[in-house]
Amino acid sequence: MSSRQQNSLPQTARVVIVGGGIMGCGLAYHLAHEGWRDIVLLEKAQLTSGSTWHAAGQITHSTSSFSLGKCVDYNIGLYAGTLERETGQSVSWHGCGSLRLAYDENELDWLRHTLSVARSLGFPVELVGPERVRELHPFYNVEGVVGALHTPADGHVDPSGVTNALAIGARQLGVKIIRQCRATDIKALPSGEWKVGTERGDIVCEHVVNAGGAYARQMGEWSGLQLPLTSMTHHYLVTDTVPEFLELDAELPVIRDDKLVSGYIRMEQKSGLIGIYEKENPNAVWIDHCPWEAENELFDPDYERIMPWLENAMERMPILAELGIKRNIHGAISHPPDGNPLLGPAPGVRNYWCCCGVQIGIGWGPGLTRELARWMVHGAADISMREFDPRRFGAYADKDWQVIKAKEDYCLRHEVPFPHFNRLAGRPVKPGPLYERLSGKGAVFEEVYGHERPRWFAGAGVAQCDHYSFRRNVVHDRVAREVAAVRERVGIMDITAFAKVEVSGADAAAFLDRLTANRLPRKPGGIILTHLLNRRGRIEIELTVSRLEHDRYYLTCAAFFEQRLLDHLRHQPGSESLTITNRSDSWAAVALQGPFARDALAATTGASLDNADFRWLTARQVDVAGHSMWAMRMSYAGELGWEIHGPRESISSVYDALWRAGETFGIADYGSFAMNAMRMEKGFPGAGELTNEVTLPEANVMRFVKLDKGEFIGRKQTLQSVNGFPPWICAYLAIDADGDADGHGGEAVLLDGAVVGSTTSVVYGHTVGKILAFAYVTPEAAVAGTALEVLVLGEPRRAVVLDEAAYDPDNLLPRTDSARLRAGAEG
Repeated sequence: MSSRQQNSLPQTARVVIVGGGIMGCGLAYHLAHEGWRDIVLLEKAQLTSGSTWHAAGQITHSTSSFSLGKCVDYNIGLYAGTLERETGQSVSWHGCGSLRLAYDENELDWLRHTLSVARSLGFPVELVGPERVRELHPFYNVEGVVGALHTPADGHVDPSGVTNALAIGARQLGVKIIRQCRATDIKALPSGEWKVGTERGDIVCEHVVNAGGAYARQMGEWSGLQLPLTSMTHHYLVTDTVPEFLELDAELPVIRDDKLVSGYIRMEQKSGLIGIYEKENPNAVWIDHCPWEAENELFDPDYERIMPWLENAMERMPILAELGIKRNIHGAISHPPDGNPLLGPAPGVRNYWCCCGVQIGIGWGPGLTRELARWMVHGAADISMREFDPRRFGAYADKDWQVIKAKEDYCLRHEVPFPHFNRLAGRPVKPGPLYERLSGKGAVFEEVYGHERPRWFAGAGVAQCDHYSFRRNVVHDRVAREVAAVRERVGIMDITAFAKVEVSGADAAAFLDRLTANRLPRKPGGIILTHLLNRRGRIEIELTVSRLEHDRYYLTCAAFFEQRLLDHLRHQPGSESLTITNRSDSWAAVALQGPFARDALAATTGASLDNADFRWLTARQVDVAGHSMWAMRMSYAGELGWEIHGPRESISSVYDALWRAGETFGIADYGSFAMNAMRMEKGFPGAGELTNEVTLPEANVMRFVKLDKGEFIGRKQTLQSVNGFPPWICAYLAIDADGDADGHGGEAVLLDGAVVGSTTSVVYGHTVGKILAFAYVTPEAAVAGTALEVLVLGEPRRAVVLDEAAYDPDNLLPRTDSARLRAGAEG
């Protein structure tokens, strides 16, 4: 194809990708490898002229994210030979390895946990002492170092070389890449297609991809989208030639020193390279608009801002201290509010895909774009995309909030990622009606899709703040008290942080029936648990469906999935007559759970609550303290209980009345940590288990599926999975406890010394006195009674596969009458 033909703008394409950096070129390459060839990539200047060109180009297996770990491993293989062999384009791979240092026990525990995750992924990783660090890197000052994670397969690569190699590979498969062609608009057409305006004319496409990097947010605004991204500037410096490097036969490993340098140090040819993410006073740029003329843009160095960490870097590596700086790279990188990329469908529209917000494009990009390509072509990625889905943010994520959160994220780049780390900046953004009341009672909150949800309650001398550790701490005993209150008396929890959606109308039943894997409730008042699947038969969302009236259904699921649920409902082709109403913000809810839940609720309502009149898994509209509410008899805790849903303005009065009524029975507040412990005791899988990676049989939730009910989305694939050979099965484990550390998810699971899977959720079950876990393991390892091992903080623990719930396996407690419960409690 001639240069003129390659740069001519076609009128139509299946896919138009806007942006020619590592993400746009990576997606073009992988879409073509997945079978789509009618693709046009538009770049306003030259490939890599945005943030890609000034990237430092490092990549490491040192990650505690299971999904990102899979991407990183693929990328290293790509860089280390695959891509160059395919395209003939050099990528300048330097496989020098890496060391991540630890100076205290918390950092060391992080490395131990990362080691276990890496073991589950099959990475070559080892935990070493300071003497081994000195052997591998004789020029680094290891004073105070207590250990390091050595990842010998790591390295760094030329960002421009990689991006151009991906572009070559895409072109070889038919992708059209047009440079010097700026997009000027992206608009949805009545046909469902997209029209991309450019300086050379318009192009109409089925799918459009925003891979605009620093321009992604303002590009989103063309289509009425609010994409939460902020450009933050990052320094790395290249020193003059280091005399000591001239004599080296092999390249030194990259050093990641999170505590003192807040960044990385490595060789750059025979010079030193120092990268710093300062932990205070971060710098945001282009808050309102990135100038279109920006190309290979760098900012003047701000040595004052980075000086404390630069001085530390010189102290840690003294051979650099007397050298001059020959190059200062101070460029902008996109930061989403939580640091994770925006990768997947844009909220509220069809076939508009985000491929942006990636801080570490070289380290994460190709693997992530491979998964996005699979999502676009086949309907689901092969790794869990939950943490990357752009729909994880709502309308609350406005521009001011985005900047606050991006600055917070930048400062956390080289902090220890403790389990349940709570990002506090810019909060509360959507406080619920009970927020002040519960805060005054000691609640420590977490943010869930903007909502403030109580995690646990302080008291008895325990400070009302987050307490971080990879091991048990003071929060463990507080959670134990909350669990005991629910199991023995009655507990109340603010569960407003649910997505709450009504589907109503003459065709509501037929519409939902073709989306859900379970049979819908037959009569008004019925409740079911079910799953929405994608066209690969994998799990999109778990939800509860309550039939409020003959033609009115109430759907609830985790708040995180609110926009995902709305999109799934609204984007299904069909001619049904129905109305979809989002009640997530206008309604609130509390859960009342425990042996005396019926007694407490009865004191606030005239409704009959016994088994004869109010059966398990039914819903009724009742007056609670004079407010008309929907009471739903179900329990995520596995106890007698109700969820009370209704108008936001009523929930405070309802909560107060239930509290007063429950004081006789020892009522207590509880939070999500206790709720999670209790659902694990009941063997209820959660969001960590029910992902787009797995089918219903693999998730071991076929008891909620009715294959004989007729067609539903994903039914054919579910049948194939039932009759096939699954790569993994979700197993329920009990793990030996040591009284100190329990695990956090991602740990390797071993059978006879060989890795057979990894955990997804791990928690201590306070009622049963056991560590409980879900794990995806090979089928032979999922058999009840099988003895396994789980690596907790890098150390093997004995485990066994359970065949029933650790607590109330016959599920009698939620369905029983108060008389029998009272007798049991008194006994």
